[in-house]
This record gives sequence, structure tokens and C-alpha cells, in this order.
Amino acid sequence: MKSTIPDDGVPIGPNAGNGSDRQEASLHGEILLRLRDYVVEGNIPEGARVPERQLCEMLGISRTPLREALKVLAAEGLIELLPNRGARVRQLSQRDLEELFDVMAGLESLAGRLACEAITDDEIAAIERLHYEMYGHYLHRDMHGYFQINQRIHESIVDAARNETLKTAYTNFAGRIRRVRYSANFARKRQRWGEAMREHEAILDALRRRAGSELSDILFQHLRNKRTAAIEHLTEAPEDASASP
Repeated sequence: MKSTIPDDGVPIGPNAGNGSDRQEASLHGEILLRLRDYVVEGNIPEGARVPERQLCEMLGISRTPLREALKVLAAEGLIELLPNRGARVRQLSQRDLEELFDVMAGLESLAGRLACEAITDDEIAAIERLHYEMYGHYLHRDMHGYFQINQRIHESIVDAARNETLKTAYTNFAGRIRRVRYSANFARKRQRWGEAMREHEAILDALRRRAGSELSDILFQHLRNKRTAAIEHLTEAPEDASASP
């Protein structure tokens, strides 16, 4: 299938949207979403302490709801809670990334194969709508919007696999690499964002045809390519720092 996705372009990611007055449960969810986006989008360096006072001011909340949200992010693997010393953003080594992405590649590969056996026409249509919404974010260089929809597409394929054990394992590992999965789109040694968009075209095409074996292979390679880009981005940072005046 011929791709219509351009090769060039540098991703630009805006900050998360504004909060609003809601009921307590909804407010907690809003805080969690904004805080997760803030961490995932690299606003706090890896290994750095979480600036609780600054975040409370930014979100307009007290320490108690912030710390409740931080507990959730710790359970997802994005941050580490330090006894009596707050929290810090989890830092992954190259070996950590290699292992985590390989596990995710295996899980998504299996999800794709199983999904093709059980997915409904309505579910395929819903994923197709998400795909074109994601493409719109790509064309507007909106990395924040693109990434949110991208994750929903992958989660929808996992849901369509109809396997709760797989879904639980996927959710556990997905949280641990969400931040690096986002940052991998910024790797400069390859035009990863355009490459990923073209891979998603192939994913959608295989899903429409319910080509389980083909989709399994595409998803596995998709995660392998993401792993390569994530490691490239990880090694670019020290090089950039040493080149600075």
C-alpha cells in the first residue's frame, strides 16, 4: 500500500489543556491526566525530583491530591516514591529500554494476532476514525494530540484481543515506557514520527483485512523501530550537552 505520509517535520508538543471545577472524582482524574502528560512529555528530567510545590501552583491544588496522583504514577512506573523525600522521575538504562520494548513488542504482536480473530466491524471502524484523527494531529505537528490518540489505537487493539491476562500485562508495561515512547518521536537520526505514521497505515490496512499473522509481524517491528529510536534519543542527549558552549 502506497503511503501518503511525508518524511520531514519536527514534532512540536504543546502542554496539556486547562482544568475546570468538577466533582471530586472527576477532579482527581483531571489532575492525574495533566500530571501524567506533564511527566510523559519530558517537562521534568529523568532522575530529577518531582517539584511538588511548583506542580501544586501550576495545577491549583494542595499537596494531598497531588500526592494521591503521584501514587498512581508510581504504580504505573513513571516515577519512584522516595521515603520521606518526595518522588523522582524514573530513569531507565539502555538495557532497561531494550528489555521493556522487547516485552511490549511481544505483547502487541500477540494482541494483533488475537484481535484479528475477534474484532468486530464496528471496532475496526472506530480504530479507523482514531487513525485519521491521529493523522490530523500529525499534519498539524501536534505531538500532544497525536500521542494521546496513538495510545488509544494501541489500547483498542489490545482490547479487541479479548484476553484479560494479556491486557493486564500490557497495561503494566505500557506505563513504564510511556515517557520514552513519547520522546522516541524526537530522535533526529531518523524521521521517526513520519516513519511511525506510515507504520500505522500498514497496521490499519492489515486490521481491515483481519490478516492476523501480518498484523502481528507489523506490530512487532513497529515496537522494535520505536525501541531503536528511543535508544537513539537517549544517547543524543549527552552528545548535545557536550557540544553546548
